[in-house]
Amino acid sequence: MPPLNRNNTAVKRIMQEARELANDPCADYHAAPLEDDIFEWHCTLRGPIGTEFEGGLYHFRILLPAEYPFRPPSLMMLTPNGRFELNTKICISFTNYHEEEWQPAWGVRTAILGLQGFFPLRGQAANGVGSVEYPISERKRLAQLSREWVCPKCRLSNLECLPDLPSKVDGSPESVGETPENEPITRAHTHSSLDPFLANSDDPARNNPETSSTQPGTSPPTAIRQDPERVPETWDQSNLVSALNPARRSTLRPPLLLDTVICVLLVLVVGLLCRRVL
Repeated sequence: MPPLNRNNTAVKRIMQEARELANDPCADYHAAPLEDDIFEWHCTLRGPIGTEFEGGLYHFRILLPAEYPFRPPSLMMLTPNGRFELNTKICISFTNYHEEEWQPAWGVRTAILGLQGFFPLRGQAANGVGSVEYPISERKRLAQLSREWVCPKCRLSNLECLPDLPSKVDGSPESVGETPENEPITRAHTHSSLDPFLANSDDPARNNPETSSTQPGTSPPTAIRQDPERVPETWDQSNLVSALNPARRSTLRPPLLLDTVICVLLVLVVGLLCRRVL
């Protein structure tokens, strides 16, 4: 491979996109430039879910022009698929057949996702250079065969280039919606439902989630409201009256103290009267 001019706009852009795709891979496709020619990329694409191509893996070439990104790429399908001709440049809106619609801000990722979106099209929308219309049953058959198809250039099968996604095991917490035993349970919802009186309490046992009585599986505590009719049996009558009517607490005085005050006042009055008479 001849040395690349790293100051060339196309080379800099291609190397930038190659780094971005390597650092941010996608589960639906795998793409990279060839070691001996960065202007040719090979990509393995997963068939769209919910279509006859689901489960299939399709390998194709992305040919970038020397004027890239100011001119669009060309796409050529390599894996038999029943939707696009093989080794033929495909005519879709973001390829070399429609250069007027291409935007330099687009890139290799745009072309890959665009091609995936063109797979399910039918009828007039699916017409164009490089398009074919195979029966659904044949497309499904080719989808199954495509997984083991080997690229003569990459020397790898499609399944090696783009392995299947790991499936969830039945009964796992993710599939049944259970919480793993070692997963910490958040208490945010529990605390938000507490009575505001308890939320502002100075009791450290209530404000500390480690010592709080609110535990998973128990209902949050509510504010304790005192019933004035339920009083301890040891209280006397004066305490009972004071508890039932708080407004009268300040006016109640012990009888002995009141009598003493009255006696003192009477003594003072009698003393004043005696001084005037004498």
